[in-house]
Amino acid sequence: QVLLLESGGGLVQAGGSLRLACAASGDTFSSSAMGWFRQAPGKEREFVAAVIRSAGNTYYAGSVKGRFTISRDNAKNTVYLQMNSLKPEDTAVYYCAAKSGIIISPTIAQRGTWHYWGQGTQVTVSS
Repeated sequence: QVLLLESGGGLVQAGGSLRLACAASGDTFSSSAMGWFRQAPGKEREFVAAVIRSAGNTYYAGSVKGRFTISRDNAKNTVYLQMNSLKPEDTAVYYCAAKSGIIISPTIAQRGTWHYWGQGTQVTVSS
């Protein structure tokens, strides 16, 4: 079992920046990847970014590529999401996720691929 705790959400003006953090505890050695999803009101939860724990490979949704950066600190069992040039459409609850087992790149953006979820942190971008 992997427990995930997000932090760093808040209210920011358009064009501003926020950094989210997700601390993992429990059976962290079993997690092969960590990532971020988000869910806006009335919308499906969507993939934002992911990072492979061992190799450091990163994946991004097209809507955030070039603005968001995911990174990991394996020693601290923590993953970060640096969000720059924020837009009102980035407003959502951001969820940290962890996956165990084999990683199949084409499926990494699929919600069902991920095994563990945090409680979420609200990010609100005002115009």
